[in-house]
Amino acid sequence: MTRTTRRGTTVELAISSALTVLGVTRDEVKVEVINQGRKGFLGFGAKEAEVTVTIMNFEEPSVLEEAKPLMEIQPTEIEVISESVKPPVEKEEVQIEGLSDETAIEETAIEETENYLKMIAIGMGVDDIQISHEIKGKYVTFQMESAKAALLIGKRGQTLNALQQLSQLVTNKLASQFKVVRVDIGDYRERREQSLEQLAERMADKAVRTGKRIQLEPMASYERKVIHNALSRRMDIETYSEGSDPFRYLVIESVR
Repeated sequence: MTRTTRRGTTVELAISSALTVLGVTRDEVKVEVINQGRKGFLGFGAKEAEVTVTIMNFEEPSVLEEAKPLMEIQPTEIEVISESVKPPVEKEEVQIEGLSDETAIEETAIEETENYLKMIAIGMGVDDIQISHEIKGKYVTFQMESAKAALLIGKRGQTLNALQQLSQLVTNKLASQFKVVRVDIGDYRERREQSLEQLAERMADKAVRTGKRIQLEPMASYERKVIHNALSRRMDIETYSEGSDPFRYLVIESVR
């Protein structure tokens, strides 16, 4: 993929979403603003910003399927987060004694991402934040701990998902190889996935019982995938996604 068109509550958020899809940094693309968007008044008359982002001097694909956005940023509070924190530093040559260049770069990318998350958390009033990380191949998980976990999770995990997308941008701006980033706090992700699987079964049963098409609320791409996977073995229903990000939703329909 060399070009993508994305939407967001602001131009910058739409650009960030496009960069995640393409797996590139801001200085590697050309941005065309299709619509500046507007906030509206008290939620009325709001319109999303829309941009088309094109990779310059494209040579070969640099993004795996897993590089698709893990979260489409949409809640209002995330605008405060992204505007209150300075963007990550540019990638620099790193040389640490006793480490290879590649290892040093990877460690720097992880450290900068942790610092970035801490700055955002402190900006939200979460001053007791503790962050650890785990690396498994191309997958990096940042685990946060705080007595104010609810602030970092947000409604239905929207704030946490936005932090995850921002972290993915920071990590891949600095890392030498593409990383798939996951941000969690406590056991929220596991509990959320269990809740989604239970919802999937209930809605599938309802679709079969009523014979009606069941439309779920808009969800992040990884959450839609959880539901797809949970119902993949059922032969009496089918699932598919409709709509445009960040308002893309999943549909469950009986095949009888």
